Amino acid sequence: MKMKKMALGLLIVGAVSTTALAYAATRPVDIVSKLTGKTVETLYQERAQGKTYGTIAKEAGKLDEFKNEMLKNKKEILDQRVKEGRITQEQADEIYNSIKNNIANCDGTGSQRLGQKYGVGFGNSQGKGIGNGAGLGQGMRRGFGNGFNRR
Repeated sequence: MKMKKMALGLLIVGAVSTTALAYAATRPVDIVSKLTGKTVETLYQERAQGKTYGTIAKEAGKLDEFKNEMLKNKKEILDQRVKEGRITQEQADEIYNSIKNNIANCDGTGSQRLGQKYGVGFGNSQGKGIGNGAGLGQGMRRGFGNGFNRR
């Protein structure tokens, strides 16, 4: 009995750790770090000087890779929100297609404001913004910031 409890505890800890690591690997700073070889600390310093993660990736010749990784990240977030029942698949598809279309024009400066009009929290608001949110409501703003829409 004691072994079963211990095994269950380890399984839970492993699942939580894996989820936390998966999320951490999808932060914009981690994506740029992986693509450029710069440390997270260095990237935070560059951000403090006013650069976006997109600009940093562009300067390293990695903007296309950064955009692809960020689009993949946003798709995963949307899929998770559908799975949780927080948005419908139709809403997720509309948001994803809008982001996908906008990303084609992204130059890394943060001017595209990808996904902000939908209120799903891809922007600077960090959960505090005000907006219509395509019927998703104010409660959907979760603040997953990125290098595309930060100045």
